[in-house]
Amino acid sequence: MKEITGADLFVKALKNEKVDVLFAYPGGQAIDLFDALYGDKEIEVILPRHEQGLIHAADGYARSTGKVGVCLVTSGPGAANLVTGIATANYDSVPLVCFTGQVPTNLIGKNAFQEVDIVRITQSICKYAVMVQRREALAETIKKAFILARTGRPGVVVVDLPKDIQQAYGSDAYPKELGIGDCTVYMGQINQAAELLNHAQKPVFLIGGGVNIAHANKEMTRLAELTGVPVVTTIMGKGAIPTTHSLYVGNLGIHGSYAANWAVSNCDLLFSIGTRFNDRITGKTEEFAAGAKIVHIDIDAANISRNIPADVPVVADARMALCSLLEKAHPLSVSKWVDEINRWKKEYKIDMGKSGLTPQRVIEAVNETFTDAVIATDVGQNQLWAAQFLALDENRQMLTSGGLGTMGYGLPAAIGAKLGNPHKDVVVISGDGGMQMNLQEMATAVVYELPIVICILNNGYLGNVRQWQEMFYNRRYSSTCMRYRRSCETGCNRPDRDCPQYTPDFIRLAESYGAKGIRVTKAEDIKAAFESARKNTKAPTVIEFIIDREANVMPIVPPGNPLTDMILDSGKEMPRKVAEKTIM
Repeated sequence: MKEITGADLFVKALKNEKVDVLFAYPGGQAIDLFDALYGDKEIEVILPRHEQGLIHAADGYARSTGKVGVCLVTSGPGAANLVTGIATANYDSVPLVCFTGQVPTNLIGKNAFQEVDIVRITQSICKYAVMVQRREALAETIKKAFILARTGRPGVVVVDLPKDIQQAYGSDAYPKELGIGDCTVYMGQINQAAELLNHAQKPVFLIGGGVNIAHANKEMTRLAELTGVPVVTTIMGKGAIPTTHSLYVGNLGIHGSYAANWAVSNCDLLFSIGTRFNDRITGKTEEFAAGAKIVHIDIDAANISRNIPADVPVVADARMALCSLLEKAHPLSVSKWVDEINRWKKEYKIDMGKSGLTPQRVIEAVNETFTDAVIATDVGQNQLWAAQFLALDENRQMLTSGGLGTMGYGLPAAIGAKLGNPHKDVVVISGDGGMQMNLQEMATAVVYELPIVICILNNGYLGNVRQWQEMFYNRRYSSTCMRYRRSCETGCNRPDRDCPQYTPDFIRLAESYGAKGIRVTKAEDIKAAFESARKNTKAPTVIEFIIDREANVMPIVPPGNPLTDMILDSGKEMPRKVAEKTIM
């Protein structure tokens, strides 16, 4: 056993944890850590252009590979710039370990240059946050961080490293294991859940992101096929079974499909796995699955009965629970129930129409072109259209910010996904607003020669908010037009050909970075654009799709309404009673 610096032990710890990609941005209070990494051939250090882009890239890497994503930044603004990404990843149970440089321990609390208390700032938005205050505690703290990030409900761990701890000498020993236990399944609860399932007449599986996080997709598909029970997903749960499967109904929630919302509203057993029942999927909680018994399986006990009371609570990892259920479930006589749901699917299919350059046609072209791919979305209408029309299976995965809804997520997450999956196609689906929030990461994609395909659905608006303003605020388009100039008239709410030119020109901007740029204005050019992008194998390709400025995501459940009160077509007038309830 020999003595090494804390910085050298940090590098040794990363190698012991099998970290091969580190997303990092240097600074004064982290310079010793970067010096220890200099010239290392086992860990590739990726330098994004902003710390928020950095953590979203680590997030995309983690979601797409199943590994722990690892970040390193300096103190003060470097650490503070991680905050949005920490909350984004933690909401969606993404395993990240974020290392932050810190001023020396003798300066802490003295308002030193670039000092912030990042532990206190992030405690409420991460799984665990700690400052290492003794060199002797460094190895065990790092080991604990990786274990906590990936076990139980995965999440974000923040480790703050003062500069003097990085420079101090101490033991080079790094522990192999720590006594932190894994989640177990309580068979009594599983037996109760299985009993309800086996006697249900109109059951529905409601699947959230927990199944995807647990990599339990095969087990979920087997259980659905064994029982014959239809499957509804949240946006985060989409892909838990192939979206082309005959038992897959669709997404649930305020932009859910008619069939999914009605299936949940009329079932007698809602068997939910890995979802928090947030307001985006429940609508009016008093009327959510009102006639159903509810089984709620989740790895985090705090999620169970928080929003919707559970009749049978089961605290368990999704995969472990599904394996146990497969031993107890049997085929059910639910064919009439499934037929009824299939009738709803056929009669109320989500369809934007076949004419023109619609988001549906763009996304369906993504399905046809990229059969082995990771698709990262941004947030807003683009995300919701992707959730409606993307076809997902074991070869095609969607990454999106579900819990926090973070604009600017898509591009950097795709960069992380491509670094973790170099042999897969990686596609970004973004709106024009979200694309500009971390546009600087185009440089990262270019310098690391990442041939990601970036689809910008450009309607010249912050589209999701504009849609709400159109439908629920009497078309008062306040601060949502991205083509606005100071010289424009106030109170404008009807886009026309005389609107100012869009800023920036995404094609010229892409080319200035060294990427390829393609603008598509006609539906018949979609396929050729994607074929051209696939030939560009050493740099990203930006494809800007000029879509209808007032295209809406439909159906929609007005705020405060039950899931059964859906507006199916934006061209239809809202029922008066619904409008009155919304305005009140």
